[in-house]
Amino acid sequence: MESKIKKQALIYGLAAILLASVLTAIIFNFNITQLEYTPGAPPISAPQSPLLSAFQSDKDLKNFLKMNSRTQGPFWIYGSEDSKLVDSLRALTFESGFTTSAAPSHSTTNIQVAGVDEADTVKIDERGYMYILSGNVVYILKAYPPTQAKIVSRIPFDDLYPIGIFVNGDKLAVLGSEYHLPTIHDRYYVADIKTFVKVYDVNDPGNPSLSRDFTISGSYFNSRMIGNYVYFVVSKAAYLVNETLYLPEINSDGKLIQIAPTEIRYFNATDDYYQYTTFVAMNMQNTTESPVYLTIMLGGTCNMYVSLSNIYVTYGGWNGNTTIYRIHVQGSNMTCEARGTVPGRERNQFSMDEYGDFFRIETTTWAPNWATQTNLYVLDMNLSVVGKLEGLAPGEDFHSARFMGHRAYFVTFKKIDPLFVIDLSEPTNPSVLGELHIPGYSDYLHPYDETHLIGVGKHTVEADQGDFAWYQGIKISLFDVSNVTNPVQMDNITIGDRGSDTPVLYDHKAFLFDRARELLVIPVLEAKIDESNYGGEVPPNAYGDPVWQGAYVFDVSLFHGFLFEGRITHLESGMNIYENSYWVKRSVYIEDVLYTISSRKVSLNKLDDLSTILEIELP
Repeated sequence: MESKIKKQALIYGLAAILLASVLTAIIFNFNITQLEYTPGAPPISAPQSPLLSAFQSDKDLKNFLKMNSRTQGPFWIYGSEDSKLVDSLRALTFESGFTTSAAPSHSTTNIQVAGVDEADTVKIDERGYMYILSGNVVYILKAYPPTQAKIVSRIPFDDLYPIGIFVNGDKLAVLGSEYHLPTIHDRYYVADIKTFVKVYDVNDPGNPSLSRDFTISGSYFNSRMIGNYVYFVVSKAAYLVNETLYLPEINSDGKLIQIAPTEIRYFNATDDYYQYTTFVAMNMQNTTESPVYLTIMLGGTCNMYVSLSNIYVTYGGWNGNTTIYRIHVQGSNMTCEARGTVPGRERNQFSMDEYGDFFRIETTTWAPNWATQTNLYVLDMNLSVVGKLEGLAPGEDFHSARFMGHRAYFVTFKKIDPLFVIDLSEPTNPSVLGELHIPGYSDYLHPYDETHLIGVGKHTVEADQGDFAWYQGIKISLFDVSNVTNPVQMDNITIGDRGSDTPVLYDHKAFLFDRARELLVIPVLEAKIDESNYGGEVPPNAYGDPVWQGAYVFDVSLFHGFLFEGRITHLESGMNIYENSYWVKRSVYIEDVLYTISSRKVSLNKLDDLSTILEIELP
């Protein structure tokens, strides 16, 4: 009964949000101009995979849902937002924010795997143009040279909700969601949620033209770009209402296609509930090439990891296990080649990795008393477990992971921060090489080089009573793991007091690092405690008040550790600290200029002294 009430409350609440969104879109109409474009070829279904079965008819699909789905009825499904060109690219890049182009040198999106781009809100092309997604508008800026920087065009999206963008040569792809008020069928709400991908020709950045318009029913889950191909994943709940199937539909450049039951693949297994999960491969450069789609009946989608040749999608079932699907991709070819299961739940995309012919995944499992433990599983390409390391850090929470070749680094936390160094050189026999115990924890680990790591998390103070610690300000650490049996914290710096925050803790794309330039930039909301409010010593559980937001800039090297260079804010004097449309979210560089971006402003500052060159308002 309690779960039913919660589900109804969620449905009514989301219906109210959708209604408010539509009314807002009506009131604030951007009057977008319809762009002309040449429709491409209609999408095509991927070939049948020998691993999967296909439904033979509507009746076959209906019977499958009735017999195998433990839960029936429409669901509100929301995905996350909200990672082999050559064999040498299998290894993780250690300078993912650096480009060697002959064009103006510039940073790129902080990605997980070299050659696998991730959608973001800021992109730079090789000509020095910057593309910024702010709200439901994409701004195109002439960003270089800095003294001539200006907005050259904008693409509004009315009542659509853009999520991320890709840039590929002279093409811009905008991905997002489209929501419509739900309709009522026999007391159920059926949400009309679609995912769109619009590709623009930006050869003339001042006059972008729409070259492909693609929409598919379902919620946007995730995406990547490899070479010229954007791969995106969309999920739509699979259910029956009065014996009626609600199948996914595609509208590609005005051509409407309903995905037929005979095109939907499935594993013959019972699950808690099902989704039609559709993988789409789209060529950004050749808009006349048909998009290819592969629809699989999955139990759900939780996280996604992408190598140069495989997409791995996970789903956490109600039984505490995680199911993994491997989709092999090469250009427009997509094939579901494997399905496997491991105990526990992974934290995020960095809990997974592919190296050689093996897939590695970290999970957390819970004992009957709810005590946690961290595990590592090594699977082959058939997603069968071939090696495992279980029972790490019992009773501690898992915070972050980073895989680097034959090594893995895990951070768990309860009162102090154990950094585990794990050997994966023998896939069938992973082992712990060393541990480092220090105050604090890291929610994000980033390679400095092959033997050093940067960690971003929180400083902590152990509680006087109880088996826990109070987190404090933001902590940035530099770890030396060259001696794998004795990892060392070389340097660390703490920003602010308890209550300080940075999006890097949950969004790695907010992290800017370039080893060659010895540059590290992170956005920070800094909180400070007014000690005069306390008669004596400030208790460790005291919260500070937000006093500043912007980008902290550091010079970082193995020689001197972290050197504070300065900070940049978009909040003007007298502006309320909670005016979050002026909070810095991203930082990039072009040549010797640092660009910080908020929803309302772009600030250009010299990298050598951080002096302001120019500020551009985003109206």
